[in-house]
Amino acid sequence: MPFFRFEDLFKNLTPQVGIDLGTSNTPIYLRGKGIVFIEPSFVARNNTTGKVIAVGEAAKKMHGRTPANISVIRPLRDGVIANFEIAYEMMKHLLNKALPNRGLIKPRVIVGIPSDCTPVERRAVEEAAISAGGKQVVLAAQPLLAAIGALLPVKEPLGSMIVDIGGGTTEIAIVALGGVVLSQSLRIAGDEMDEAIANYIKKNYNLIIGERTAESVKIQIGSAYPKKEEKSIEVRGRDVFSGLPRLQSISSGDIRESITEPVVAMIEAVRNSIERAPPELVGDIMEHGITISGGGSLLEGLDQLMQESIGVPCHRPTDPIFCVAMGAGMLFEDPELLKQVASQRYSLWEQPVEVA
Repeated sequence: MPFFRFEDLFKNLTPQVGIDLGTSNTPIYLRGKGIVFIEPSFVARNNTTGKVIAVGEAAKKMHGRTPANISVIRPLRDGVIANFEIAYEMMKHLLNKALPNRGLIKPRVIVGIPSDCTPVERRAVEEAAISAGGKQVVLAAQPLLAAIGALLPVKEPLGSMIVDIGGGTTEIAIVALGGVVLSQSLRIAGDEMDEAIANYIKKNYNLIIGERTAESVKIQIGSAYPKKEEKSIEVRGRDVFSGLPRLQSISSGDIRESITEPVVAMIEAVRNSIERAPPELVGDIMEHGITISGGGSLLEGLDQLMQESIGVPCHRPTDPIFCVAMGAGMLFEDPELLKQVASQRYSLWEQPVEVA
């Protein structure tokens, strides 16, 4: 009979949380339950009192509709913390929502971050997570977590290519043997598409629309590849000349034309990453293809356009928006791989993070 240790029981009782800290949305994974929720990365604050009045979906609904004394803030820009205080408030809210009855037990946390984060940016994420209530924090590259969540053979001596398209960044990486062999973080993603749509409609139809409207149009009729049947939608906005509200019909062809530049930039970055990869890994990629994940990968026809442009098969997982958070959760179940990831960068303790 194996010897029982009280510390092992305590470790099993410690909550373990995976966080995909995204510019637009933040999915949360809880060990034993899977993905428990996804919240928009928005925080509403009263400018007079400094008090946070809403976080997540409630704050996003206020965006563009607030009086002067209330600000709706996105604490992350390009995948990294731009406002530490607000990021702390958001992470505290997320941990409390995921673990409402945790009492004094602090969770272990894995946070997905862009692969090119600077030491200062990494430190900001760590401190925000610990200030929000985390006991121990492991930072892991988002593309590695996405590859794990997409069920790619990351521990094998086999090259796997992942393109994780979020709101603020597009993470491109080739992973093998439990690590990132080659990576590139492109600050062009979903937000740039939304901005391109808004600018196109303003330039071609003299209509001003907001970020949320542009995002909604992209989701409803946007595509990267020509459709058999083009769609159209009525868009509400403000006329540039009269300043009055107006309706305008926008086609899926308009949206496709408007986002050509950011989409081409993403595909070119993928092509450049393949060109820089070792020949053996390129052979693996040719055989097994490219996997695209993240909310941006849901753009209709993006996988088909990328496949035609690069000449390599392109696949999308079943739940691409949750790949990073799912990868963080699966990392908890693989102590050997977690120890390897944690050893790449110790968190806020002198000793490595305990993962057994």
